[in-house]
Amino acid sequence: MSSNEPGIITVAVVEDNADLRHSIREILEGTDGLSCVADCATGEEAIATLPALRPAVVFMDINLPGMNGVECVSRLIELLPQTLVVMLTIQSNINAVFQSLQAGACGYLHKPVHANEIVAAVRDVVAGGSPMTAAIARQVVRSFKAPPQAGPTAKALPDLTDREREVLRLLAEGLLYKEIAEKMALSWHTVHSHIRRIYEKLHVRNRAQAIAKARGRME
Repeated sequence: MSSNEPGIITVAVVEDNADLRHSIREILEGTDGLSCVADCATGEEAIATLPALRPAVVFMDINLPGMNGVECVSRLIELLPQTLVVMLTIQSNINAVFQSLQAGACGYLHKPVHANEIVAAVRDVVAGGSPMTAAIARQVVRSFKAPPQAGPTAKALPDLTDREREVLRLLAEGLLYKEIAEKMALSWHTVHSHIRRIYEKLHVRNRAQAIAKARGRME
């Protein structure tokens, strides 16, 4: 957690719509335990400003003027590998969703976003979750369940066991570790071990990136 004060989660907003940008800032500043350290109108401004501020969480619009959100998150993660990025969009383009996740984003919210969604997303992502608006989560699940393309260009997943593949499928459906454990009749610790190995094999840091990586290898 990056913060200027103990216990304070620092957040930045990258959004070209001034009204929305200021609204999100007001929500963050009005919430105990959160502090908005910057609000940027462009990706270029974010790249120039945020590395020195080292926010714990960044809300990033995908449709930025100039450098788009996907490119910005990719460059930002290179500069701030510990920063957690949640994308904001009015689109329902599943390819854009996965491009963002593969670039390093940890979650995805669909505009318009409400104050409780913003606050919950910050707390969720800092706790290790991958916040996603329900409509986007459903698209992710549908895409993940789609059969892989046939032919010589299809890429297999890395050497996941059948049980690891099942755990990954349940992760894609949005189940919590405890729910996966109950569904598969396993202990919480066993599920946690499976997920850790999945992340290692896919070379990812979180649920959203694991799902994105798995889908990308099935295309």
